[in-house]
Amino acid sequence: MTVGHYALLADAILVAHAAYVLFVVGGQVLILLGAWRGWGWTRNPAFRLAHLAAIGFVVWEAWAGVACPLTVWENRLRELAGSDAYSMSFIAYWLRELLFYSAPEWVFTVLYTTFSLIVIVTCVFYPPRRRRP
Repeated sequence: MTVGHYALLADAILVAHAAYVLFVVGGQVLILLGAWRGWGWTRNPAFRLAHLAAIGFVVWEAWAGVACPLTVWENRLRELAGSDAYSMSFIAYWLRELLFYSAPEWVFTVLYTTFSLIVIVTCVFYPPRRRRP
């Protein structure tokens, strides 16, 4: 594989990471809007379970002190591409700026845990349901 391929794969992983974050955060926003607007699809058990599992995995990583596999993989590919923090593509740079912030790890653990509690409370007060035929 060439250096360019590694950089391209790293960018693709960054986009996938952004999509994961969008699913977790945007999914919760849509679930709350669905509760307010009466959208039946936001009660879909498969969607809700996937959403709960996605934030649950993030919280487990934070509490276990495990680095995100997508971040680890992306960083390794960037190393193989011979790049550093200042030599990434435009899209990669801005996605990274939106996804990663500088703060102590405990701050993120508290944020992830709080967000997961919001997801759980939403599941209790606006539970998933199967559609009636």
